[in-house]
Amino acid sequence: MTSKDKAAILTEALPYLQRFRGKTFLIKVGGSAMDNEELLSTLMRDIVFLEVAGINPILVHGGGKAISAAMKDAGLEARFIDGFRVTSPEAVAIVEETLGHTINPHLVDLINQHGGRATGIPGRGVFQAHRIQGSTEGGRAVEIGRVGEVASCHSDDILSAISSEIVPVVSPLGSEVGTGKTLNINADLAAAALASTLKPAKLVYVSDVPGLLADPSDPSSLIPTVTPDQAAGMIDSGVISGGMIPKIRSALEALYAGVEKVHFIDGRVPHTLLLEIFTEQGIGTQIRK
Repeated sequence: MTSKDKAAILTEALPYLQRFRGKTFLIKVGGSAMDNEELLSTLMRDIVFLEVAGINPILVHGGGKAISAAMKDAGLEARFIDGFRVTSPEAVAIVEETLGHTINPHLVDLINQHGGRATGIPGRGVFQAHRIQGSTEGGRAVEIGRVGEVASCHSDDILSAISSEIVPVVSPLGSEVGTGKTLNINADLAAAALASTLKPAKLVYVSDVPGLLADPSDPSSLIPTVTPDQAAGMIDSGVISGGMIPKIRSALEALYAGVEKVHFIDGRVPHTLLLEIFTEQGIGTQIRK
């Protein structure tokens, strides 16, 4: 790359740096982006870049594969219904231990290693939740244990961290309304609920898919931009299916609640976050009104 090429990249990024200075981005990371340590470290460095550039990043993380591995080590089977992990009292203890004492501190440490400042915020202090049920393919309700959906968000600790230029790193656990028991919350839905409360400029899902595809079997059929109506139509037509349905629906709810844009990007690509935010072409799919 020549000096001219490098200057062109910086020049392309300038209007985006100007536009988003002082704005808040809520970033949810999960999937393969968390399995590859090099990619994860690169992503945390990109989050430090955002903070240094005057943007306020908030990180909500998953931890599905690590939780499944910890459950296997404990002799528990990982089962899913409707995309939700069946979470017994024994399993929720493992979920809480893995998220709170392994994944969350590791992400905080990576951000700090790259010269940023981060703090771990347990989801139990953020998400008030109601217990939910799953359903069979025939629509029959079925118990899935200590699994919840967000009823409300307490954001004081997050806003305090942002005001001190510290990156909040939030785990997807909730406190059950009425009992205070720990509930396991789908990280995508937790991020969308928090975004609906905070109304950031961007809600960014970093996972192991390129974005929304016109043909799910063809990665080259990436759709750069869709409207909420188009996204809803893709669900109705079956183009969006399976576990992507609740993710898209929650993203649309966040848009209607006041989030400016939602992005879906591929965490398997180095610097995917910077490429999506600071280049004209982007790398994934954005949903905007």
